[in-house]
Amino acid sequence: MTERLSQESIMTQLRPDLKSDTLYRFICETLLTGQEIGDTDELLISGLLDSLDVMTLVSFIEETYDISVPFSDVVIENFETVTAIRRYVQGRVVDV
Repeated sequence: MTERLSQESIMTQLRPDLKSDTLYRFICETLLTGQEIGDTDELLISGLLDSLDVMTLVSFIEETYDISVPFSDVVIENFETVTAIRRYVQGRVVDV
């Protein structure tokens, strides 16, 4: 059984400094195969991420931050930019 991450540990991984942000690195390195983006660049509307990418991202978020992402939360507003995703994850961590 995996040990639950502390809120402080999760917040440390969600740094505003994009280069050290676990979430940002996963998006750029894994989903965008090395493409650099800004934290406010549109991910969905621009076509950078497709629905399969979003589901991969949801799985990553659930595993990395030890939170559950309900299907009802998988909406454009929560996943449109790195900033929106970071804000969503931080909100879920606080709610847990």
